Amino acid sequence: MLTPRELRHDLHQHPELSLHEHRTTRVIKNNVEELFKKFSCDFSLLQPLETGLIIDYNPVNSDYILLRADIDALPIKEKSGAKFHSLNDNMHACGHDLHTAILYGVLQYVLKNQIQQNIIFLFQPAEEENGGAQKILDSGVLDKYNISEAFALHVTDEYKHGILASRPRVLFASSLELDIHFSGRSSHIAFPDQGRNALLALTNFLNQVDSIVGEKTNEAVLGFGQAKAGKARNIIARKAQLMGTLRTSTMEKADYYVKRLEDVLCTIQKSTGVDYELQKGAQYREVYNDPILFQKFRYSLPRNFSFIQCSMKMTAEDFGYFTEQYPAVMLWLGTRKGEHQAGLHNPKFCPSDDIIDTGIEVYKTLLNM
Repeated sequence: MLTPRELRHDLHQHPELSLHEHRTTRVIKNNVEELFKKFSCDFSLLQPLETGLIIDYNPVNSDYILLRADIDALPIKEKSGAKFHSLNDNMHACGHDLHTAILYGVLQYVLKNQIQQNIIFLFQPAEEENGGAQKILDSGVLDKYNISEAFALHVTDEYKHGILASRPRVLFASSLELDIHFSGRSSHIAFPDQGRNALLALTNFLNQVDSIVGEKTNEAVLGFGQAKAGKARNIIARKAQLMGTLRTSTMEKADYYVKRLEDVLCTIQKSTGVDYELQKGAQYREVYNDPILFQKFRYSLPRNFSFIQCSMKMTAEDFGYFTEQYPAVMLWLGTRKGEHQAGLHNPKFCPSDDIIDTGIEVYKTLLNM
């Protein structure tokens, strides 16, 4: 049976992508079963999806608290220099190995101390993509439980080690993936009048799009991280493509900005003759912290914790689907111990194991509110 730190190292060395966390699920399950044998407790293990795991701990006749950790990794080649670095081309560059180790440690604490509280321990797959939270809810596996509160935390080196940061109402933005396809007509660059330049339409769009989102920078951020166009240097591009993400304070506001983007695209189509298609991809709901539950947590936090009431972040997190379903609170947990800030989704992001114990203490506070 692994300790929380040993579990973290194991998962960090063998990171798996969304909906492919088969080994990760097996390792968690085997160690959870060993825990329950050690402490001679009854339990139920549920697997509504092919990956991920739910533990039903129910010592009393009462409501449930849901505690969630995400388990998937990212397609990033690690450059952290850690002794327990990834052994494949993926990486836990968003701290999900730590989230899992922390929740596993909380389970140890609950079993050892026979905490008299019904708890759903959710080791959730596919947070980074494929909407694992929504898939769990859609499976109906949680419908039979009266879940009164839900909690999750997320590590970050934006804040110093041990600092907690959060806010009431919207903490993390809604996220919508956008793909825009431009379709024109090829011609030799010596005869531009014979073609319809998809690349030119793309650049015209990029030149105009900042003014749309720039109107309300506290509500929306739009960025395009990938672009493709053309096949040769001397041929006008027939096809071009942009791939990006729209972040807004609510899902409803995303609809407003998509309509504005379509207005711009329509104008460009009329001026260039280049057709377009705007495709919506995965969308995550904003993370909404219940104000009453947030204040309850805030007043229960021991004095040895430093707390910052932060501003809304344009970070996206599919825990938002749980915050839509249940009164919930999500927290940032700072990890930086003097080192240079790498940031999430960075090949050098690898916080110290010490944050595991701190995270466990945070959950103890949540359980004792």
